[in-house]
Amino acid sequence: MASQYAHHEHLGHVVFITAAAAIGGFLFGYDSAVINGAVIGIQRYFDVGPVTTGVVVAIALLGSAAGAWAGGGLADRWGRTRSMQVAALLFAVSSIGQMLPFAIWDLAFWRVIAGFAIGMASVLAPVYIAEVAPPAYRGRLGSFQQLAIVLGIAVSQFVNYLIALLAGGEVNDHLWVLEAWQWMLGACLVPALLYLLFALTIPESPRYLIMAGRTRQAREVLAEVEGEDVDLDSRIAEIQRVLRTERVPGLKDLRGPVSGLLPIVWIGIALSAFQQFVGINVIFYYSTVLWQSVGINQSDSLLISFSSSIINIAGTFVAISLVDRIGRRPLLLIGSAGMTVSLAAAAWAFSAAVPAAGAVTLPQPQGAIALIAANLFVLFFALSWGVVVWVLLGEMFPNRIRAAALGLAAAAQWIANWLITVTFPALAAWNLPVTYAMYALFALLSFVFVTKWIRETKGRKLEDMG
Repeated sequence: MASQYAHHEHLGHVVFITAAAAIGGFLFGYDSAVINGAVIGIQRYFDVGPVTTGVVVAIALLGSAAGAWAGGGLADRWGRTRSMQVAALLFAVSSIGQMLPFAIWDLAFWRVIAGFAIGMASVLAPVYIAEVAPPAYRGRLGSFQQLAIVLGIAVSQFVNYLIALLAGGEVNDHLWVLEAWQWMLGACLVPALLYLLFALTIPESPRYLIMAGRTRQAREVLAEVEGEDVDLDSRIAEIQRVLRTERVPGLKDLRGPVSGLLPIVWIGIALSAFQQFVGINVIFYYSTVLWQSVGINQSDSLLISFSSSIINIAGTFVAISLVDRIGRRPLLLIGSAGMTVSLAAAAWAFSAAVPAAGAVTLPQPQGAIALIAANLFVLFFALSWGVVVWVLLGEMFPNRIRAAALGLAAAAQWIANWLITVTFPALAAWNLPVTYAMYALFALLSFVFVTKWIRETKGRKLEDMG
């Protein structure tokens, strides 16, 4: 019982450093979703059409794919915390650049830099949290990443709403010397500096320290997070045994017999892709435009987007409370089923849209059903795929390839995100109901995928993954 006592005694400290690392997730969510409120402002300010706007919105995701891939390698070469510091600096600089663009291509450039930082953060936090968290709490602590993401999304929508309100209700109205949408994009500087501050204070991952030959420091960190009553010699020996013949992993370490990659890597890639192919980020990137397209004014659309973010947070808390109790697979299956039904309902509701006075509106009850279905979709995603995918990506790979495999899987996630984001404006203009029906089909396929390919990881040590 001594080790269990020590475990609980140090849990508060583990929660603190986990939450500090997860601020990267907050920035991830904030910087990803802040564009939602600025889309119309950018269109009007630069006088560009929907195709150019879609490219500027989505181009950050290509930067994110590059950052996710590079983040795995940087985490193994520079360490987890040093890489976090670099990501924080990139966040800060890109926030200023996005706030003060002199041309549409300049804005696109800074969005790529911001995307690179987002991609790095999407890899660094799950790796770090998985490596400092005790196995019994790893699922809940790993959920901090997604909780931080949804908090970042919610705060960005609320800040957008407040800025638009202060500016007079329209995102192109001036607030002091800049337009409202510019302040929206620049506000990310504040959490970026906070992330940098915490990244300078939290300890390095014990697994990275052992990998780098810094065993004494690893012992100190393990004592901090697991307690001195735990057999530290045994824990260090266990980690060393796994790492002994290993080196910094690269793409060649992920090679296997199935189309060039190990089966577990393909499973991680597919898991990441399904998380995006259900269309969740359409809600967070375009919901303001979506609700305006069916007759809701700009200010109310921003408020609806904020309400969806609150539902996202509530669902995330449900997932955190259940992920270590009922396991990863059951949550994914529940989410897939709920998303399939809610997306199908949204597709049916949008099929009733009718032109009215040069715009498009939804009659009742379809208007209410569309709003309810969209928010139910957000809820089912949040309590399942939103949280569980990041938990699984942080723990499902063997130690020797974890950072590299997570980097590749996260890069695949960003590419899938980019595909959905860049195609939605054109698909929605062509046929919005069919677009949502397509997302419903992917949700159904995700249920089949989990049933066949996902193994339960609840309660297993990272050293036992393989």
